[in-house]
Amino acid sequence: MKRTATRLADGRELIYFDESDDAVRQLVDTRDLPSTATATEIRHDVLLDEWVAVASHRQARTHLPPSDECPLCPSTPQRATEVPSSDYDVVVFANRFPSFATDAPGVPPTVDPDVDLVGRRAGVGRCEVVCFTADHATSFSGLTPQRVRTVLEAWIDRTEELSLVPGVEQVFPFENRGAEIGVTLSHPHGQIYGYPFVTPVTRRMLDSARRHRDRTGRDLFDDVLAAEEAAASRIVAQTAEWTAFVPAAARWPFEVHLYPRRRVPDLPALSEGQRAEFPDLYLDVLRRFDRLFGLPMPYIAAWHQAPVRTDRDLAALHLRVFSSRRAPDKLKYLAGSESGMGVFINDIAPERAAELLRQAAP
Repeated sequence: MKRTATRLADGRELIYFDESDDAVRQLVDTRDLPSTATATEIRHDVLLDEWVAVASHRQARTHLPPSDECPLCPSTPQRATEVPSSDYDVVVFANRFPSFATDAPGVPPTVDPDVDLVGRRAGVGRCEVVCFTADHATSFSGLTPQRVRTVLEAWIDRTEELSLVPGVEQVFPFENRGAEIGVTLSHPHGQIYGYPFVTPVTRRMLDSARRHRDRTGRDLFDDVLAAEEAAASRIVAQTAEWTAFVPAAARWPFEVHLYPRRRVPDLPALSEGQRAEFPDLYLDVLRRFDRLFGLPMPYIAAWHQAPVRTDRDLAALHLRVFSSRRAPDKLKYLAGSESGMGVFINDIAPERAAELLRQAAP
């Protein structure tokens, strides 16, 4: 794989990841772009002990442009985009409308000067866009195994690099697919967030893992995987290195977790065997999603990995893929119980969801 880094006209970093060592890419961004101006901060919710990002500049971000105005497609002589080259394999660049930024301006330590209750900090971090292919009309499930391996190597590269950014505490690669999920750009792409804190979901998982280790002396993630493999009823697909299963307490109508069968803390720690087997298994899972109802499945694919500096011995890398679609013409909405109380109510038994996904094999 060939890695080539450059800068866009406004100073943002862009990196090409090419499968051919002789690939030649345009490095000069010919656009006349104004410098980016971020106004991002984080505020502490004292009731839930969680940080909330406030990024008002994101109101101006690109929203559902027509395909001939897509900013993620390669540049042409007639139109320059976020990618200067006329073609690419995989490309990563700093988001022009980030939720977190390395140059986030300083803010006062509290929201109300006379009340030391709601803490406030600059939203220091990093947000990047990952374009999986130059082909606007395809999707991740339409990629080749070789291209998925290139994407995986890009995720690994960015996890390593973002973990070195001052202030970043957790690196989160993810993909949102489908208008039903809220995607604002239809080009096949994902994002990577470098958070200035450990996220609430990760903190809860690590707390559970710590309690489990204190009580049993064993690793929680190892035990979860062993239990799913022993039960077998929720297994969707498996290789020598990976297991894909519907979790016993799935929140979403269709939700699959992909675990390496040998636990590692994060993407850079994956072995060569784990890296080699991941593309075919992941493509299998995504294609099963699309075959369920014979139409493209909206989904979120979220990589869970160890924080940069804390509790790395407790964490376990895994990928969660879940969809809000519960029937061809029905979506699962996060309404009163889910949004108000955080209590999910699933319409499909996990064992039934796994059975349907197994039946969706080619």
